[in-house]
Amino acid sequence: MYRDTLMHLFNEILNCESKAVITEEFRDITNNDMHIIEAIGIGEPRSMSAVARDLSVTVGTLTIAINNLVKKSYVKRVRSEKDRRVVLVSLLGKGVRAYQHHQQFHDEMIQATLDGLDENDTQVLIRSLENLSAFFRNYGK
Repeated sequence: MYRDTLMHLFNEILNCESKAVITEEFRDITNNDMHIIEAIGIGEPRSMSAVARDLSVTVGTLTIAINNLVKKSYVKRVRSEKDRRVVLVSLLGKGVRAYQHHQQFHDEMIQATLDGLDENDTQVLIRSLENLSAFFRNYGK
């Protein structure tokens, strides 16, 4: 019973996120691109190596995706003034809008998950999700 519920949930999340996140405005990018945009964030420019580390991919793999996002005007790429070997990426206006759209989906998903739960139920859910997160982080190590 739990297995079927969790497996169904994982599939629903992936399917729903693809439909909710890739709208008419963002039809020129993939769900994977959206996660790269999320990893870059809307703060200070980030190094390619830091973004790659957060996404658990190589810098080479990230470079291919960043090239496409630069061409589509979602991302800006510049060399660091402090260390010319370091490449920094940041979001352009279109990328910021995509980031905010993605965050809104996540906020709505979290709110729907917590609706109707009391503080104790929320703590149990959080512990369970932390256990699941630890499993994912350690799987295959």
